[in-house]
Amino acid sequence: MRTHYCGDINETLIDQTVTFCGWVHRRRDHGGVIFLDVRDREGLVQVVFDPDTAEAFATADSVRSEYVLQITGRVRARPAGTTNANMKTGMIEILGKEIAILNKAQTPPFPLDNYADVGEEVRLKYRYMDMRRPEMQNKLRFRSKVTSIVRRYLEANGFWDFETPILTRATPEGARDYLVPSRTHEGTFFALPQSPQLFKQLLMVSGFDRYYQIAKCFRDEDLRADRQPEFTQIDIEASFINEDDIMGLAQGMIKEIFQQELGVDLGDFPRMPFSEAMNKYGSDKPDMRIPMEIVDVAEFLQEIEFKVFAGPAKDPKGRVAALKVPGGAQLSRSQIDDYTKFVGIYGAKGLAWIKVNEIEKGVEGLQSPIIKFIGDDNTMKIMAKVGAQNGDIVFFGADRYKVVCEALGALRCKIAADLNMYTAPWAALWVVDFPMFEENDDGSLSALHHPFTAPSCTPEEMAANPTAALSRAYDMVLNGTELGGGSIRIHDQDMQAKVFDVLGISKEEQEEKFGFLLDALKFGAPPHGGLAFGLDRLIMLLTGATSIREVIAFPKTQSAACVMTQAPGEVSNAQLRELHIRLREKAKTE
Repeated sequence: MRTHYCGDINETLIDQTVTFCGWVHRRRDHGGVIFLDVRDREGLVQVVFDPDTAEAFATADSVRSEYVLQITGRVRARPAGTTNANMKTGMIEILGKEIAILNKAQTPPFPLDNYADVGEEVRLKYRYMDMRRPEMQNKLRFRSKVTSIVRRYLEANGFWDFETPILTRATPEGARDYLVPSRTHEGTFFALPQSPQLFKQLLMVSGFDRYYQIAKCFRDEDLRADRQPEFTQIDIEASFINEDDIMGLAQGMIKEIFQQELGVDLGDFPRMPFSEAMNKYGSDKPDMRIPMEIVDVAEFLQEIEFKVFAGPAKDPKGRVAALKVPGGAQLSRSQIDDYTKFVGIYGAKGLAWIKVNEIEKGVEGLQSPIIKFIGDDNTMKIMAKVGAQNGDIVFFGADRYKVVCEALGALRCKIAADLNMYTAPWAALWVVDFPMFEENDDGSLSALHHPFTAPSCTPEEMAANPTAALSRAYDMVLNGTELGGGSIRIHDQDMQAKVFDVLGISKEEQEEKFGFLLDALKFGAPPHGGLAFGLDRLIMLLTGATSIREVIAFPKTQSAACVMTQAPGEVSNAQLRELHIRLREKAKTE
């Protein structure tokens, strides 16, 4: 039906006849001459119809926005003064000779020729229209190019593409499963996979050595701007490797994507232990573009009478820390109040501060309501430790260790964004040496990553002091966002069973949920490891989008619904009976 895409017609085709198809982006009538901008996925081209071709002119006069057309015409140079250097086709136009209306269109729900800031709900309801916009098409085209680079890179490094099951069984991976009732096995359920973790490990046991997959995953969890109930992973696993091997390979893949698509050299990726990341930046995904660090100051506050500081300073599980903001003395009291409310989101009960006006005058040159509680001498020691200078402000957190880390870590990022404190466009690193386990409020332990991660100590050392055990896990972080993470896996059945024991998973539960994996480890499982990248999150960062919904063709809303298809939806009683399911009646409101 066409010889060229609209956006591919250029001055090399002048005086040639071309046929193209597309949507009417804009129609203009200039003194008896009709101009149509016709759009397809490659771009726009301007078409001119004059009254000399009466039939084509009459048809062109009848078209409206988003009509689907087929046009044949002659390529010619645009008249002097009318060229558009910002368009791929801006040096030429088409003198239309023939035009066919392939389909008419109703008035669009929002304008596409001059995009208006309509609500996201409307955009998602008419997503097929929203995706006609060049901005959306460019993002999704970019996504396709990135996945092509990924496939080429991994296949060049000996990886094979495998598909793993979507209908599987529920496993404890840290989030709620989406469950699918079985019609043929009454009273039982499949689960949609949170990741292909167990199957890719079984592929390693099978001897396939190097696996990858662009995998769909599902998690029934609370949503944020960078989360969806269904998402896509670049999933990788390999045998007979160590941490350096898999991290080097993954780093090379990300660097190649940035080099090819953005012309950016990310350089070397430094490695940072988890403990350092938490202590200095309050996060296991620190944004290294921000020139601020969190500093412990509990040593100066243990003996004071002010219990707000002294209590956490003496508590082994507490923390008192300071965050110096260069130039932050300019912040108004209302801004400080806003930041106080902000850290409250993370459990902080308040936000103490000291403004540094003239440090050379000692406490007389400082401004704060808390100095009288912590003492002049302690105050100046703290100022010296954080390296306070004139014009700075120092914020304080005092609470349980986790609360202080999360609150000051988030505040660090919030202030950097508000004051535009970034020192570089990109900053990548690896975070390593994660704890194997984290302690829950009830004293029980959970796997920090997942229960198949190998510890870096012996089974006996892990069992003797599980909270001190480190794992062979690694996360790649870019601009404060976790791009992906993984680990060397447990390939020994005894070690896997001991990890389950530490987690309080009984022998019966081990056999019920993981018996097939434990069985497989008996039959010569090789040392192996891997990682997974969040593809949606990666594309969001690369394109500068503010939400992963901007880089997914058909995303869900923040309430995990599809407003376009009205999913999820009710099903008939007949379908429920086939699945052996009966719904409870909704509680009647009085």
